[in-house]
Amino acid sequence: MSDARLSVFKTYKLYVGGKFPRSESGRVYEVSDSKGKWLANAPLSSRKDARDAVVAARKAFGGWSGATAYNRGQILYRIAEMLEGRRDQYVQEVADAEGLSKSKAGVQVDAAIDRWVWYAGWTDKIAQVVGGGNPVAGPFFNLSSPEPTGVVAVLAPQESSFLGLVSVVAPVIATGNTAVVIASEKSPLPALSLGEVLATSDLPGGVVNILSGRTAEIAAPLAAHQDVNAIDLAGADEALAKELEIAAADNLKRVLRPQPVDEWSATPGTERMTAFLETKTVWHPTGSLGASGSSY
Repeated sequence: MSDARLSVFKTYKLYVGGKFPRSESGRVYEVSDSKGKWLANAPLSSRKDARDAVVAARKAFGGWSGATAYNRGQILYRIAEMLEGRRDQYVQEVADAEGLSKSKAGVQVDAAIDRWVWYAGWTDKIAQVVGGGNPVAGPFFNLSSPEPTGVVAVLAPQESSFLGLVSVVAPVIATGNTAVVIASEKSPLPALSLGEVLATSDLPGGVVNILSGRTAEIAAPLAAHQDVNAIDLAGADEALAKELEIAAADNLKRVLRPQPVDEWSATPGTERMTAFLETKTVWHPTGSLGASGSSY
């Protein structure tokens, strides 16, 4: 009698509202490594999945945006801790996805973990950098402070399956937004595995929702969705980006256009955080503490 056993293949699922549904369509597509070897079947998300993800993101927005910046930073740091504990898994997935050696994949994974920590440190500092008191002519205090835009659709980079993914997701949620993320169409497995870490961290369900499938097919309804407030086109090619930007104009979404592909390995700045912040300005008369202020 043979002692050989069959491997237990991993079943990859979407991550929506803190749960792991299969695509409502029941469809999947084959994901292969850089040499064409089959790795897994990934869910092929539908328009209905995209709409469900927006509902989950909107439901989570109030609680997440209302949490203290310090608390959001703690949660982002906790995500980095958990990724560190699963480093070997992500090194293998990134190596397979991008055709890298284990050592080069390790560099990418370490950089992605460090990026979570970097953005965790910014959560309670960004308001001081982009907000503050404004000089005005008259007996008034005039104060500006940043607030999150709302629900952000994020097209993850196609080639940088993990570092690029983290580079576009972390700044969105660090500032109090919630996200609907379309994983790299070619290499979705690191993104789908990230859902497992998010689900077991302290991140509330619905703050990040991860879909896999045909980028253009999922992005089109998100760009036109009236309850999506902004869209990051990092993973769109030139033709798709133009199409989605036109669709997004229907309800005046904020649009972040695609950036150079080498951006992911560079030291990040604050631009991706400020891209999805609104500025609230409050006026208050001086010398009359009992008077109520007004804002616009």
